[in-house]
Amino acid sequence: MAGSQAKIPHGELSGRLQTLMLLRVLFVSLLLGASIFIQVKETKTYFGNIQTSHYLLIATVYFLTIIYILLLKYYKNLTFQAHLQLHLDTLFVTAVVYTTGGIESIFSSLYILSIISGSILLYRPGGLLVASSSSILYGLLLDLHYFGMLHPLGSRLSYPEQYQRAYLFYTILVNIAAFYLVAYLSSYLSEQAKKSRVELSAKQRDIDKLEVLNESIIKSIPSGLIVLDGDDRIILCNPAAEQIFGIKVHHATGSHIHEVLPFVKDHLTKLRAPSAGPIKKHPPLMDLPFTRAEGTELHLRLSLSPLRLPLGEEKGLILIFHDVTQVKRIEEEMKKVEGLALIGELAAGVAHEIRNPMASISGSIQMLKDGLEEDDVNTRLMGIISREINRLNHLVNDFLIFARPKKISVKKFNLNQLILESLELFQNSQHWDGKTKIITNFKEDIALESDPEQIKQVLWNLLLNASEAMAEGGSLYALTYAEVNGSEPHERTVKIVVRDTGTGFDEGVIPHLFTPFVTTKEGGSGLGLAIVKRVVEGLDGTVLGGNHPEGGAEVTISLPQVPPQMPPC
Repeated sequence: MAGSQAKIPHGELSGRLQTLMLLRVLFVSLLLGASIFIQVKETKTYFGNIQTSHYLLIATVYFLTIIYILLLKYYKNLTFQAHLQLHLDTLFVTAVVYTTGGIESIFSSLYILSIISGSILLYRPGGLLVASSSSILYGLLLDLHYFGMLHPLGSRLSYPEQYQRAYLFYTILVNIAAFYLVAYLSSYLSEQAKKSRVELSAKQRDIDKLEVLNESIIKSIPSGLIVLDGDDRIILCNPAAEQIFGIKVHHATGSHIHEVLPFVKDHLTKLRAPSAGPIKKHPPLMDLPFTRAEGTELHLRLSLSPLRLPLGEEKGLILIFHDVTQVKRIEEEMKKVEGLALIGELAAGVAHEIRNPMASISGSIQMLKDGLEEDDVNTRLMGIISREINRLNHLVNDFLIFARPKKISVKKFNLNQLILESLELFQNSQHWDGKTKIITNFKEDIALESDPEQIKQVLWNLLLNASEAMAEGGSLYALTYAEVNGSEPHERTVKIVVRDTGTGFDEGVIPHLFTPFVTTKEGGSGLGLAIVKRVVEGLDGTVLGGNHPEGGAEVTISLPQVPPQMPPC
C-alpha cells in the first residue's frame, strides 16, 4: 500500500489535501448550521444540549483545520497527513451520528463522503481503509447504544432495546455493505482516472518530443520552407528561408506571400490556372532567379505541393526553395570542361591525321635531298625543312601522348632495375653527349605494382630535360626509397627523385611547371613535364617539381606501391 501511495506526486497530493480541507469546513458548517436551525424550530426541549454539542463540533473542525494547515506547511510527509485527516474525519462523522441520535441518526451517510475522500486521496487502499474504520466505528456505536452502554445526544428513545436485534443487525450490515461498495466503486473510478492521467501524461510527453523533433527537423532543413494557408498567407517559415530571402519569421508569419515574396506571385498564378490542371502527386519543379537586397544573385528551384489535412482536405500550399546556385555554377563549369574535352579530342584527332602526311612529306624531302648536290642551296633548304618536320613530328607525338594516354597495364616489377635499364637506354641514345655523370642511390630493393612502360616514358622525359639543362656537363642523380604510411603493403608510398646540377627552373615558371606548352627552353614544346604529370596521375600518384637547395632542378614522383583498386599482395 505504501508503494502505491508513494507514487502519488507530492504537488498533486498537496492540492487534494487543501481542497479536502476547504470542502470539509464549508460542508460541515452548512450541514450542522441547517441541523441546528431545524432542531431549534421543531424541538425546544433539547435545544440546550444540541446547540452546545453542535457548536463544539464546528469549533473542533475549525481547530483541526488550523492544525492541518500548519502540518501541511511544516510537515512534509503528506501520506501521513492524508491518513490522519481521513481517520479524524471518520471519528468526526461518528461524533455527528452520536450527537444526532445514534441509531435514530440520519447522518450515517456522511461516512460515504469520507470513503470517497479516501479513494480520491489514496486510491483503492485509502478507500478500503476508510471503509473499514467507518464500519468498525459505526457498528460499535450502534451496539453500545443498543445495549445501553452509551446514551447518544438527541435520542428520543428511553429504551433502545425496543429495536429488534435482527433490525439492528440488518441496519449495520446494509451500511457496512454500502461502505465497501462505495469504496470499491469510487476507488475504481479514481484508479481509472489515475491510469488515464498517466497515459495522458505519457502521450503528452510523446507529443512534446514529436513537437521538438518536428521543430528541429524544420529548423535543420537546408532548403527554405514556407507553408501557406488557403488564403496564401504564411503560417510557417523556417530559418533557411529567412537566410535565403533575408526576412524575419515574426514579420513574415501572417503576411500574404505576395507581400513578402512578390516574385512568386506569377508562378503561383500560372500553376493555379485552369489550363495547368490540378497539382499532381509529384510536385512540379521551377527554376527561379532571385536577387537579394545586397545584390547577390541566387538560382532557386521551387518545389510546390498541396498542404493536406488529416481528413484528406487540401487547404494551403507547401513551398520548398532549394538554393541551386552552386549547382548552376558547377553545371556551367562542366559545360566548359565538356567543350574543352571536345576540343581536345578534336585536336588529338587532327594531330593524328597530320602525322601521316608529315611522314610522307619527310620521306619525299629526303628523296629530293639525296638527288641534289651537296653544295647546292636547295640541299641546305631541304635540310632545314627536314629538321623542322622532325621537330614538328616530335611535337605531334608528344601531344598525342598527352591527349591520349595509353591504357594502364599493371605488372609487378623491380623499380630499381627498371631505372637502370632506362638510364642505359638513354646513354645509348642520340641525346647522350657523354659529359654528364650519372649517380644512383637506391636504399632498398623496391617491388612496385604499376605500368612499367608508362614509368619508362616518365623517366625518359625527365632524363631528357635534365640532359638538356646540363649542356656543359654535370651530374644527374636518380634516387628511390619507400615511405611507410601503415602496416599494409598498399599503404606504402614509393618515391622516385630525379635531380640535375644545371641552372634549375626559373622561379616564375615553377608554379606552372606542369602546365601544357609552358617552357623556357628555346625550341621546347612545353609538353614534357605535362606528360609526366598526366601519366603519374593516371597511375594514382603525384609529382612535385622545384629547385634543389644545392642548385639544379629536382622532380619527385610519389606512387602507391600497390594500386588502390587492386587487393594487397
